[in-house]
Amino acid sequence: MYDLSGQTALITGGSRGLGREIAEGLAEAGAALMLLARREQWLTPTLDEFRGRGFRCQGMVCDAAVPEQIEAAVARTMEIYGRIDILVNNAGISWGAPAETMALDKWRMVIDVNLTGAFLFCQAVAAR
Repeated sequence: MYDLSGQTALITGGSRGLGREIAEGLAEAGAALMLLARREQWLTPTLDEFRGRGFRCQGMVCDAAVPEQIEAAVARTMEIYGRIDILVNNAGISWGAPAETMALDKWRMVIDVNLTGAFLFCQAVAAR
């Protein structure tokens, strides 16, 4: 339906769940992928499967709450592919507690990944 040949997509939270599904769709349309995940044990199997299907993809461990890791991921994507055409800010976490009992440090952790991380990725990609 779409031809994304020659385009590069950076997907946060790209190793499983919705992020993986989005990545798969982008790869099927011809995009090269940079998959990011917080844990190597989630990332490696997805990369192996995607490469086995002939998708052009790379990946790295990255915590969307850590600005230095965000910058490193964007820099590495540029180093490998020379461009970022598509940014999917999919990384997100939750904390299983009712709002009235959630600890403030847990709330801040959720905000740092889900909102601040997305903002910082937008900044880093736009600066390229």
